[in-house]
Amino acid sequence: MTVPPSTAQDATTWLERTFDAHWPEVHRYIARRLSSDVADDLAAEVFLVAVRGGYDPSRGEIRPWLYGIATNLVAKHRRAEVRRWKALGRTAEPRAESHEETTLARVAAGALTGRLAGALAGLKRGDRDVVLLIALAGLTHAEVAEALGIPYGTVASRLNRARKQLRKTLGDLEDHDG
Repeated sequence: MTVPPSTAQDATTWLERTFDAHWPEVHRYIARRLSSDVADDLAAEVFLVAVRGGYDPSRGEIRPWLYGIATNLVAKHRRAEVRRWKALGRTAEPRAESHEETTLARVAAGALTGRLAGALAGLKRGDRDVVLLIALAGLTHAEVAEALGIPYGTVASRLNRARKQLRKTLGDLEDHDG
């Protein structure tokens, strides 16, 4: 299965066999690094990149090559996620329905939204994932541990580290309530 095909029909058969043989483990790897939802798309992209890139058997076995593609796509996905958080940190404004609500929201939390997004972007990915699963999804420590496939104690330590970093980055929020 390491020799690339010479005809279009052989190429289709080769791709099908390669996909069938390696899809589950590539998908599992990406899901462990990111999430199952993201893994669906990125694992498919791994094989698209592989087809476009052309496999050269002189470089070694195909399995490590596929994992290399997957690792690069995971890194690209993470960089994009951090860019989104940083962009939100620069541009986000709270949404409100009326002019009065808009004014009140800006006074109460306008600057905080951007600062918070920027602070979240500055966290390590694992720490950010824990914070967001607890804050946005309302998961318990045990549920976060299950969702991320990490020990319960790791959730607690990541959350503690993230809280310290957020406090350091954001300062005392009570100073901004006034």
